[in-house]
Amino acid sequence: MYNKRLDIRAPIITQLSRGTGLGWLRVAIVMLLDSLMVTFAWVVADQLGRRTGSFSLLWRTENTPGFLLPILTITIGICAASGLYGTDDRRRDFFSLLKSLTLAQSVLLIVGYLYEPEAVISRSTFLLSWLFVLLLVFTERLLLHLAVVYVRSKGMIRQLICLLGEPQDILRAEKLLGKTRQYDIRDREDISQRTPGTDWSEMIHRLRQKHIDEVFVCSNLSVRDQIFLYWELKTAGIHLRILPVGLELPIQSSEIKMVNGIPTIRFRSPPLIGGDYWLKRAFDIVMASIIVLLASPLFLTLALLIKLDSQGPIFYKQTRVGLKGRHFKVWKFRTMVINAEQLQKELEAKNEMKGGVMFKMKDDPRITRIGKFIRRYSLDEFPQIINVLRGEMSLVGPRPFPLRDVERFSEHHFIRQEVLPGITGLWQVSGRSDVVDFEDVFRLDMTYIQNWSVALDFQILFQTVKVVLAKEGAY
Repeated sequence: MYNKRLDIRAPIITQLSRGTGLGWLRVAIVMLLDSLMVTFAWVVADQLGRRTGSFSLLWRTENTPGFLLPILTITIGICAASGLYGTDDRRRDFFSLLKSLTLAQSVLLIVGYLYEPEAVISRSTFLLSWLFVLLLVFTERLLLHLAVVYVRSKGMIRQLICLLGEPQDILRAEKLLGKTRQYDIRDREDISQRTPGTDWSEMIHRLRQKHIDEVFVCSNLSVRDQIFLYWELKTAGIHLRILPVGLELPIQSSEIKMVNGIPTIRFRSPPLIGGDYWLKRAFDIVMASIIVLLASPLFLTLALLIKLDSQGPIFYKQTRVGLKGRHFKVWKFRTMVINAEQLQKELEAKNEMKGGVMFKMKDDPRITRIGKFIRRYSLDEFPQIINVLRGEMSLVGPRPFPLRDVERFSEHHFIRQEVLPGITGLWQVSGRSDVVDFEDVFRLDMTYIQNWSVALDFQILFQTVKVVLAKEGAY
């Protein structure tokens, strides 16, 4: 029998998508604020850069049509084409904003001299306008972002969403989306017991009663279910989005390409190979040399204190697993008694790291008195500068683990060893010893590997100094 409920032609007209009006209002507000900032920047630059007695080219006169309208059209148009008024994270990409505003200024420079060649705009006006536009638009965008974050932290202007998937995927999606504070999860639909091909009408009725704006699908659905779900949500005015939390992809430097109407994801070469490796190596040598010169007095003081505090050598050298699985001796200031490795076997039952891959214990009885102070400020890691200069380690990268830990790796963990290990990394600046699940450590390492840049290394080194001085998560 013909079932009208499954007929996508049944609704005469689809309802306006929920949240559409709010989205348009947000875009309009940002465009208006950007336009005001650009206008003010050009007015100030025009006043400062205009020669005495010359007339302003910004406003319409009997002889000139005015240059302000083309300025706003070109600047806002280029920003819009760059996705800076979109709904994704790109609208908060300040580097893209810098490029777009600079491109707009370059286009305006060309148009200005081609469109009105007899009206000379001074170079100082163009330079000042570019600087003022960057300053004012950046400030406006930053303040707007901080205001939105604050308001959302109070539970307001959030999108009402539903998570659709299997229970384990829904939990992962909650953790991922919870960090953004952009969404209010009002409903969770478990599809683990759902029979493929059944009707979605009852679920959509519940979603409409809860005023859901968007549905995030975080588990695999059959092709038929995907199509019918999209059609029925569309007619109900609810957006549909796929959140592939169960799909592990190397997302660094990816782009979507259409092949015969089919969307594909193309990935560029991963970082930290070829020229990137030598750039990182040069950065390590320069920075390590500077650290050695500046911190030598501190090194000598610590060496003397270690020698006076307990019996044993100043340095502790342990075999670690580095690049491509090669073994090397890592240098550290000794912070434990000389028979620490033998005592560890007796303490394995008190390991606080989930999974048992790493050994961490908050009140480790093997640590000496001066060792507690050194560990509190992570000063025991400083001698690894020697490993950096020898090419066995990098300043920033995944931590090299002892043989005992590597023997407990799962197969997917070994990709960490495809890059030089580091003295510090994302794990250390994300809580260090407060991170008690090794899978979280691994995910942080993979995030670094996939998104490496010299700027990221600088950022991690700077954050490391802050974490060390604040003694966050160290023991």
